[in-house]
Amino acid sequence: MPEGTLRISRTGTGIELRRGTFDVTIDGKRTASLNHGDTVELPIAVGHHSLCVQAGRYASRVADFDLGAGDIVIFRCHGAMLWPRYVVSVVVPRLAIALKRE
Repeated sequence: MPEGTLRISRTGTGIELRRGTFDVTIDGKRTASLNHGDTVELPIAVGHHSLCVQAGRYASRVADFDLGAGDIVIFRCHGAMLWPRYVVSVVVPRLAIALKRE
């Protein structure tokens, strides 16, 4: 089956207020873990996928992406870095982790 690559890095400027290990979930299945400063590359089947990064009950928003044969899709994530966002994430857990496609 043809594959592409998903590369996800956990980097950010400043101090993360939401710390610990983040779990990378692709299409609802946990596939990897990220600590601060880590980058992982995962071979993924060609097609449409969803990505979420979680730390316990805290998570990023779900990011959908399409992957072609030989393609590399790159995302960057980090925990909340601003106090207002950190405090709001207690009530809205999907705001605790930022996830951005590069």
